[in-house]
Amino acid sequence: MAKTFQTLGISPEICEMLHKQGVNTPTAVQEQSIPSLFKGRDILAQAQTGTGKTYAFLLPSLQQIKTDVHMEQVLIMAPTRELAKQIADVAHTLAPDLGIDVLDLIGGKTIENQLQKLHRHPQVIIGTPGRLLDHCRRNSLDLSGVGRIVVDEADQMLQAGFLEDVDTLIGMTPKRRQVLFFSATIPDKIKGLAKKHMSNPLVLNILEGSTITLENIEQRIYMIREEQKLPRLCQMITDMNPYLAIVFCNTKERTSILASQLIAKGFNIGELHGDMSQGRRTQVLRDFAKAKTQILVATDIAARGIDIEGITHVFSYDVPHDVDYYVHRIGRTGRAGNEGLSIMFATAEDENWVRRIEHTIQATITKYTANGKVKVTSNTRPPKKKKTYKDKLPASSYQTTKEKRHKSLHKGGDNRRRRS
Repeated sequence: MAKTFQTLGISPEICEMLHKQGVNTPTAVQEQSIPSLFKGRDILAQAQTGTGKTYAFLLPSLQQIKTDVHMEQVLIMAPTRELAKQIADVAHTLAPDLGIDVLDLIGGKTIENQLQKLHRHPQVIIGTPGRLLDHCRRNSLDLSGVGRIVVDEADQMLQAGFLEDVDTLIGMTPKRRQVLFFSATIPDKIKGLAKKHMSNPLVLNILEGSTITLENIEQRIYMIREEQKLPRLCQMITDMNPYLAIVFCNTKERTSILASQLIAKGFNIGELHGDMSQGRRTQVLRDFAKAKTQILVATDIAARGIDIEGITHVFSYDVPHDVDYYVHRIGRTGRAGNEGLSIMFATAEDENWVRRIEHTIQATITKYTANGKVKVTSNTRPPKKKKTYKDKLPASSYQTTKEKRHKSLHKGGDNRRRRS
């Protein structure tokens, strides 16, 4: 029998709100974590982005808030302002009707405004580690009544260097509280932090989303020298004239340099990385969503959680040294039944990382030489039944699109900004 939110323990009132939003069936991560959440167990859950983690920790948290007690009861930490804001936006669709006060504490907003709102002691606090610690040190944020702590995208906390801050914040909460970690990957340092703060945690590995089915996304790799990347990217943008495209770089420095180079070449570019103010980042995303800028040059962490319709092309200027980053990158396109194209530039030094990516997505990606000739064709056979580790890996569960079919996706080319 299929589980429903109500059979998981979610109240009829919240179920009705979800129904109005078109959310009726729980995902795997919700099914496996919500009952244990209600029982007060610590949880270390490995699940990919887009599997429904936010509702998994948010629904039980909102349901168990003591609305007659005005103090901080739930603390939710996220690695980026955008992700914290995204979680807060979901919470705000449910909290008011439940009589719950939710406040997001992120950088880029004035401390004074947040101080004023903290006087009313919101029951749910959602924020980034830096700003949360700032308020704790000002004694404006009181964590002494927090009964549940959620660390979302824990691996990104590690990548961004926030793990020490997370450790400090958890240490400010009562000894008897529930700790939940949700993460796409579980590196050793995350395991160590979980062991330090958790008591007999439930360890979940949600397989949903691990089989990558990207039927609408054509994937290509161009084997290229480093000095060929910029001219090749410029040529592709000119020839393909994407409606919306994201170009991913591995570091903030690379992102900033590439954005400047593309602007100098006359392209209409938006830049997105962690060193920008919140106001500037919000404006960049708003312009990109409205197609005022066609090309967004971004880091993986800054682009975490971006969900914008109409992204037709994704370029990986650098090969990511984390397979999950690659999956996240190409997942920005090919949405809602539309077609998309993913292009990655790889040098000879990147070949080991390319093999790791192909091993994980269970496919051979079509490889091209620098001048555009096919070097290795893709493996597009349908997936086979599960085999032992000695057997050959199954083929991809997606099929690449016909060459340039993605171009028929969008209209209105005459209205797009082009190179001057």
